[in-house]
Amino acid sequence: MIDRYRTVRGAGSKEIVIKKSRFIGHVKPVDSEDDANAFIEEIKKLHWNATHNCSAYMIGERDEIQKQSDDGEPSGTAGKPILEVIRNQGLKNVAIVVTRYFGGIMLGAGGLIRAYTDGAVAAIEAGEAITRVLHREIFVEIDYTWLGKVENELRGREVRMGETVFTDKVRLTCLPEDREAETFMSWMVDLTQGQSLITEGEKLYFIEGE
Repeated sequence: MIDRYRTVRGAGSKEIVIKKSRFIGHVKPVDSEDDANAFIEEIKKLHWNATHNCSAYMIGERDEIQKQSDDGEPSGTAGKPILEVIRNQGLKNVAIVVTRYFGGIMLGAGGLIRAYTDGAVAAIEAGEAITRVLHREIFVEIDYTWLGKVENELRGREVRMGETVFTDKVRLTCLPEDREAETFMSWMVDLTQGQSLITEGEKLYFIEGE
């Protein structure tokens, strides 16, 4: 699991008009090639009467899965520009379809490349680009006498927090970034003078800044 990556928050669509042709950009976050292909087929069914439904997707921690389709447009004028937008914006695990309803005016190769580029950009705007950051659950169990000091220190460090459970002791769920987890645990041991029980939980992604 990578420390952080850019993707889109959710599915979205946005339409632009270029020389009477309608270009509708659709985007969706996807976790697999099957997800991407299912999304593309969904858009094709929705816009079954469109002139073209061109697409591209990029999936994997190292962008190992990259596919594109011109769907009948001249080779290299649609799928490739869409894929380039995904790559240039540094997005991962994203599928985009740009639907075209021909308006009667030929755009030429250069015009098509610009149009499909703009359609892909419009799609990403609709889906909202975000950064997902990998965090790790760290459970800290302490006596009540430590609670005030620990909470103040956690607030001071702006550590993301989860659920706090109160029983005979207090169990805090801390969510530092995964790359800082080992340092965080050492700091917590020092802070509580070794009087805390620290265990690790899952690795989870959260949206940066939220």
